[in-house]
Amino acid sequence: MKRWNGWGDTAVTYPLPEKAGDFLVELVGDASPQQDATLADVVATVPASRLPEHPLIQTDAETRLKHARGQSFPDWVDLRSGRIAAFPDGVAFPHTEADVLTLLQLARSHDLKLIPYGGGTSVVGHINPEPSNRPVLTINLQRLSRLKTLDRTSQLATFGAGVAGPELEAQLRAKGYTLGHFPQSFEYSTLGGWVATRSSGQQSRGYGRIEDLFAGGKLLAPAGDLIMPPLPASAAGPDLRQLVLGSEGRMGIITEATVRISPLPERESFNAIFFPDFEAGKTAVRQMLQADLPLSMLRLSTGVETETTLKLAGHELLIGTLERLLRIRGVDEGKSMLLLGFSGNRHIVNTARSEAVDIAKQQGGIHVGQQFGNQWQKGRFRTPYLRNALWEIGYGVDTLETAVTWNQVDDTLQDIEASLKTAMADFDERLHVFTHLSHMYATGCSIYTTYLFRLSPDPDENLARWTAMKTAASQAIVRHGGTISHQHGVGKDHRPYLEAEKGSLGIATLETIARQYDPAGVMNPGVLVRG
Repeated sequence: MKRWNGWGDTAVTYPLPEKAGDFLVELVGDASPQQDATLADVVATVPASRLPEHPLIQTDAETRLKHARGQSFPDWVDLRSGRIAAFPDGVAFPHTEADVLTLLQLARSHDLKLIPYGGGTSVVGHINPEPSNRPVLTINLQRLSRLKTLDRTSQLATFGAGVAGPELEAQLRAKGYTLGHFPQSFEYSTLGGWVATRSSGQQSRGYGRIEDLFAGGKLLAPAGDLIMPPLPASAAGPDLRQLVLGSEGRMGIITEATVRISPLPERESFNAIFFPDFEAGKTAVRQMLQADLPLSMLRLSTGVETETTLKLAGHELLIGTLERLLRIRGVDEGKSMLLLGFSGNRHIVNTARSEAVDIAKQQGGIHVGQQFGNQWQKGRFRTPYLRNALWEIGYGVDTLETAVTWNQVDDTLQDIEASLKTAMADFDERLHVFTHLSHMYATGCSIYTTYLFRLSPDPDENLARWTAMKTAASQAIVRHGGTISHQHGVGKDHRPYLEAEKGSLGIATLETIARQYDPAGVMNPGVLVRG
């Protein structure tokens, strides 16, 4: 069963290693378990629905509660405190595109707002209803999940947009293919959600981001239908697929998507290399990228993240042995860990790995084999469960990300981390901040920062702390010309910073497009752009 106020399946836990608690106390101080509202308590606060009865719509309080928030830190505060300002008036579960069209017509005739809903994994406010005089209907698309066609000759597959990551991969793998799109939210996020937020998977270096994989599809908008054929290329004007990518439900509802698929790789290999310091690691990965090695993934941790990862990993005997061996070879305090992946036939994997290791050696890197890489691959979708364990003992954790060119990496990373710490210091609280570089490109990379802090028993205090930190870090990103979102979309949380990236004319263009596709302001208002 899916948790209603946290991440993932209730049967899955991510227990902290025995000594991790002492490490956390050392970093930010002793914490106290939180007193969370119960499901029954929060269900009792759900008001009566304002929707007419309809066979596609459920209006019971529990279903509405479970579709009221996503997975951001403010969402968790709302859910766990039981103080939710607005709920959807109902949740629809369409089975077909005809059902979606029926719901669009219902919205027009009853002056409703519609919120498209995939897996509920948004961390920037995409699916949160706001208080409104108009009834709000959330449309859960997960029943539109069928593999409709698979063209082996063209290596294209068409799915219902509500298909979740595991189901999509299972259907493809049964036929010998993969999409290769593995965001950390893979367990629950959906194909339509990936397209709508311009998602990036953990192995995007090899398989591509979703904009590389999205070949075409169908968008049902209040103003009509947009059909996007999966042409390999076209010079017939601007590519309308680019309007749908990142549209975040403002233009309409994505009901199907055609994606470029790949044959299952003969072999995958995930390896770890330790560098004497972060600077040496950066130089090595940039050289690997600019040499165009066939890598599927790179993830380079700062010294602080490397230490944190090793401390929280458990396996004390294994970690202790590794650190002694690294110390003998001159890699000790401040060391930086690189995880890198290779996918393809055996020859490509072996050759690419050999060349990557040679480049790493020139920067003092020590290749320690596949054990750490295999552990990462095995547990990569379990990491979000750590948020549950931390919250339950009194610690909050959140992340933010951007992307910049290589010449801006150092200054941007340092400013983000310093801004977060300064913002939390104003509350007389300590903050533990750590960062890695990922989703790397020849010209730059993504900066992904995690910050951990003690929770207050007061929900308002927790929101105030988070708001101060999020604002400070977002302003730092803007100062260095970074994107406000490399992979999580805009939603409501990032909207104040979008104009810095798009410019006033760009924002006006997006607003005009939203009105063109949705003249009555039915679709997900308040997300991406105002309206």
